[in-house]
Amino acid sequence: MKVHTQETQASMTPTKALQFLMEGNRRFQNNLKANRNLLAQVNETADGQFPFATILSCIDSRVSAELVFDQGLGDIFSIRIAGNFVNEDILGSMEFACKLAGSKLLVVLGHTSCGAIKGACDDARLGNLTALISKIKPAVHAVKKPEEPQKRTSQNLGFVDKVSETNVRMTLENVRKMSPVLRLMEEDGEIGSVGAMYDVASGKVRFLEG
Repeated sequence: MKVHTQETQASMTPTKALQFLMEGNRRFQNNLKANRNLLAQVNETADGQFPFATILSCIDSRVSAELVFDQGLGDIFSIRIAGNFVNEDILGSMEFACKLAGSKLLVVLGHTSCGAIKGACDDARLGNLTALISKIKPAVHAVKKPEEPQKRTSQNLGFVDKVSETNVRMTLENVRKMSPVLRLMEEDGEIGSVGAMYDVASGKVRFLEG
């Protein structure tokens, strides 16, 4: 598989970019890989890059966007932070990726059994992690059920995964609210944005509706 060029990136649409990722995840689930010469891709991307998608995901070692979507060098911008939330620096990276470098699709990718989400559910405190966890707490508060305190902890994996999905949706809302650049690009159809959840047990990515 060839690397993306300026021409192929320019012909890409948000819908087509999403389809590329869906197809890549299906290959991953079936233990298939597109035929790539990665060393050749190093040479082919030496003078420039033309990624078609930008993916914000967690640092979890099981959730490498390049692997779970079966993408090669120069295909995607990958932004990673525990809990896949946004701040000013991450938004700036997204704006670079989409406005200046031509990416057509923005994906916020959460995952099941997320350690950062578990920490937020348990109100974990440890050094700088305390401040990071506070960025995720709004998603914990937004999930109203169950109401019993003993069921709103990391031991309830169903609750954890619901908070993780809520965090993805809230992160997308924050992107639109905090970045006029990206919001206007989406309104004009230059880019698309979508949330998704990766299942660490199956390897499947589920794209979220709405």
